[in-house]
Amino acid sequence: MLEIRFHSRGGQGGVIAGKILAIAFDKERKFVQTFPSFGVERRAAPVLTFVRVDDKPILIRNQVYTPDILVVMDPSLIASTPVLSGLKDTGLIILNTNKNPASFDFSQKYRTHTLDASKIALDYHLGSVTQPIVNSVILGAFAKITGLVSLDSILQSISGEIRIKTDSNLAAAKTAYETAV
Repeated sequence: MLEIRFHSRGGQGGVIAGKILAIAFDKERKFVQTFPSFGVERRAAPVLTFVRVDDKPILIRNQVYTPDILVVMDPSLIASTPVLSGLKDTGLIILNTNKNPASFDFSQKYRTHTLDASKIALDYHLGSVTQPIVNSVILGAFAKITGLVSLDSILQSISGEIRIKTDSNLAAAKTAYETAV
């Protein structure tokens, strides 16, 4: 079973990102599970979203404590929350930042990929300068970096779930897929 944990802030689209990713995996005939965890519902509050995917039914129903993959949608969460908690030794981190992976101490221990998802989101007018909505961007990068789910499944899922600025979200996901390394 593959376990993924998203770290985001309220308003960035972390919960929707988990839902879209789960739908994309389902399109590829995987068993999936997703759910969020958050305290006070307010913009900018830390939010966790959990996704599990497997080739067989998923019977556990608890939070993801030992993720295989971390998706960090707001880099400021690294300093303020225990983002790396439980990440497996073989873990992968996808981080929204304009910094190079080598800028982070943990890049020596974990496979770390960075992408300026905020810039891409703003280029497509997704969110505001103070709070870009990066979920579609992150999912395009996720598809490219991990190879676990196709871009086509991500795009179909975005089309089915995002009703506002759908074309911009699709274009942003494609741009992230094309630029992610």
